[in-house]
Amino acid sequence: MSASLSNIDPKTIGQPPRSRKHKRSATGYLPEKDEEGKAVWPLGDEAVWKSGLRGVHTEVPSIAKSIVNHVQTTLARQAYNLDNAGAYGAVAHTVRDDLIINWNDTQMHYTRKAPKRAYYLSLEFLMGRTLDNALLNLGTKDAYKESVAKLGFNVEDLIDSERDAALGNGGLGRLAACYLDSSASQEIPLWGYGLRYEYGMFQQLIATDGSQLEAPDPWLTHANPWEIPRLDVTYDVRFYGHAERFDDKNGIWSGGQEVVAVAYDVPIPGYATKNTNNIRLWKSAPKRGFDLNSFNAGDYERAVESSNSAEALTKVLYPNDNHMVGKELRLKQQYFWTAASLADIMRRFKNTDKPIKEFPDLVAIQLNDTHPTLAIPELMRILVDEEEVPWKDAWEIVTKTFGFTNHTVLPEALERWPVPLFQHLLPRHLQIIYDIDFEFLQAVEKKFPGDREKLARMSLIQEGMPQYIRMANLAVLGSKKVNGVAELHSQLVRTTILKDFVEFYGSSKFGNVTNGVTPRRWLDQCNPDLSNLITETIGVPKTTWLKDLYLIKGILDKVDDETFQKKFAAVKRKNKERLAAYIHSTLGVTVDASAMFDIQVKRIHEYKRQTLNLLGVIHRYLSIKALTPEERKKVNKRVVIFAGKAAPGYYIAKLTIRLIVNVARVINADPDTAEYLTLLFLPDYSVSLAELLVPASDISQHISTAGTEASGTSNMKFTLNGGLLVGTVDGANIEIAEEVGEENVFFFGHLAATVEDIRYQHAYHPVPVEQKSPALARILNEVSSGRFGDAHVYEPLLNTIRQSDYYLLTDDFDSYLEAQKMVDDIYSKDPIGWIKRSITSVACMGKFSSDRAIMEYAEEYWNIERVKLE
Repeated sequence: MSASLSNIDPKTIGQPPRSRKHKRSATGYLPEKDEEGKAVWPLGDEAVWKSGLRGVHTEVPSIAKSIVNHVQTTLARQAYNLDNAGAYGAVAHTVRDDLIINWNDTQMHYTRKAPKRAYYLSLEFLMGRTLDNALLNLGTKDAYKESVAKLGFNVEDLIDSERDAALGNGGLGRLAACYLDSSASQEIPLWGYGLRYEYGMFQQLIATDGSQLEAPDPWLTHANPWEIPRLDVTYDVRFYGHAERFDDKNGIWSGGQEVVAVAYDVPIPGYATKNTNNIRLWKSAPKRGFDLNSFNAGDYERAVESSNSAEALTKVLYPNDNHMVGKELRLKQQYFWTAASLADIMRRFKNTDKPIKEFPDLVAIQLNDTHPTLAIPELMRILVDEEEVPWKDAWEIVTKTFGFTNHTVLPEALERWPVPLFQHLLPRHLQIIYDIDFEFLQAVEKKFPGDREKLARMSLIQEGMPQYIRMANLAVLGSKKVNGVAELHSQLVRTTILKDFVEFYGSSKFGNVTNGVTPRRWLDQCNPDLSNLITETIGVPKTTWLKDLYLIKGILDKVDDETFQKKFAAVKRKNKERLAAYIHSTLGVTVDASAMFDIQVKRIHEYKRQTLNLLGVIHRYLSIKALTPEERKKVNKRVVIFAGKAAPGYYIAKLTIRLIVNVARVINADPDTAEYLTLLFLPDYSVSLAELLVPASDISQHISTAGTEASGTSNMKFTLNGGLLVGTVDGANIEIAEEVGEENVFFFGHLAATVEDIRYQHAYHPVPVEQKSPALARILNEVSSGRFGDAHVYEPLLNTIRQSDYYLLTDDFDSYLEAQKMVDDIYSKDPIGWIKRSITSVACMGKFSSDRAIMEYAEEYWNIERVKLE
């Protein structure tokens, strides 16, 4: 044996031979080029290789053949023991084959063209089901439907058997998913980076007393056919240890714990294009499997201790951070994800052989909220400590690379971390943050001499016991551009929480990109009958208008057409019947599809004011109860639906759910009102459930206290599907009204400009609820009386209204009732006028496509161009 084992690099085991100077790309090793610049075939006989390549499945026989092949070889099953779950797995693998072909071609095309790329860092990607979306984007759903039928299955049943990927919880993650879909559809070279959570936030159950229960959500119990393990793409991520800092601000970080980040890729197909982008998710793994010495000594717990600690990092989405252990795990997740992502981005950049100063010319990184802000000091660490770039030059690179999207105006929602925890977990990054802060405050002092209060507000370090690091401030300092997600929100950000930074930097650094939703999933996929009606009416192919949503304005020409109105109404009725069937099958409750469907679905939070809606429902119930049987016949029938999760540690939000469930029990069992009012709470809200709810709504409620909702995207989804909007003058509600016409939106409540004054009045000149709103006082007393269950349980919730009322329920309640009366009057007395309002709303929603939003980011923030795969 000519070579000793000591000369073998363990990292090369299992790797292909490198006889040439290949460079690592996303999909393999880059080919050498000949003198004419053509790629040299790297391995074996080129003709043999190419004879084995195939295209995307489009014909029924080849699709059916591939499905059967996957049943036999991938699943190791036969027709005799194949159920829907197995058939779904085989179909999913066949579709994945098609995605991978386009994915490989796209990534190689990007690599050869070497365009500037964008990277979207989001702690959540709420993708929903993949099969239906992939078939629609590939344009192969009809062919697959026929193929699956020939094999004895129904494609809709297979679609329903898929579990939602538990990679997100709310609007933040769903927005990220829409942007990934739009980037691929608009042929923008963009990758998402996130974490591969083994468990979702939780599965929501409702106890017999109405309380929310949290059960584990092990969505990866069965293999996920949509992910591609990249076991050869790994990075070591360090925690704890010791950091030494030198005079020129570079340093050394050593010791501590090292955890391995392993890549898993999820292809994201574009619509009506071959371009297929990617989400790269990181799974944590131990540096070493287990301690063999401890194992051999019989200490089995110590033997796997390090392994369990490493793997726990990506176990669960959003660990409960109400205690220090949870906070540390949450911070570890954020650094693990950003460090691995930056290492991957840096590797890809280095393959271009460009000098490091050109990093911002080829890389744009968007921070989706403050969760990935650690990427800023991490890139500084890489540049200064590893690449030996001078501090000043490194900071210039950083501030030309990052963009920051802010998603809140609530000061209490701005992320911050205790300095002692940071010192313990990330000692080198704390040094870097201190250095950034010191130089920044010197500049602030120079511009605003003697203003110590401004220095204290703008510092990255919030003084106190303990001190805290302000992540939003760090994100602003380290980013080229900062944007809000709706016009009002962006204005409020500039004039409130980031006012000092606007005064320091000037307004050009701060912009707005109003959120959007993908019309592929939130119209064509969830509401195919409406999508088909639009196509038939405007005379434009789906493949055109689904990528240019402004074209649906063509249905306005038919708004007065009686035949079109009937078709439009029939679509809505069919969607309501579909939702009614779901409600009956899951809750055992029969609802009347001819009644108005009134829906509020979103994360349960005081500022979103589900409580205001519920109190309005109780008012409606009591009002109907007081009528004579003859008078009740004139009542507008309603089915009121809530859905959404409360954070496990959010006591008031969980009380809200409990009250909704118990009020529903009383209302739905009352023979005097059951025909006219039904109240439901649908548990375990998800993307798939939203796809049933959104097309079925007659109205949807978006009733946050003015100035608290950054934008919202569910308001866009409902309105795009013909549900009229009941809401406050807040977030994207304002821009929706500007587009569809304020006469087609039911606004109520105080404006954002008056909210702080009203809160001041609450604090210093309180007025009893009985004087401000007798109707509301009566309802609160009914709850306190025990009419809807154990009264004392709800007192903490009721006291938030009777006492501080920070979210202004007492001030907005009467106005809310007036808006609801207007809804009832128009819906019951002018059904044709209602349909015309609904048609107009759909027609005018072109602005709210995520395609428009992603192109704004690409052109105005990232300076990135389309790269089409031919």
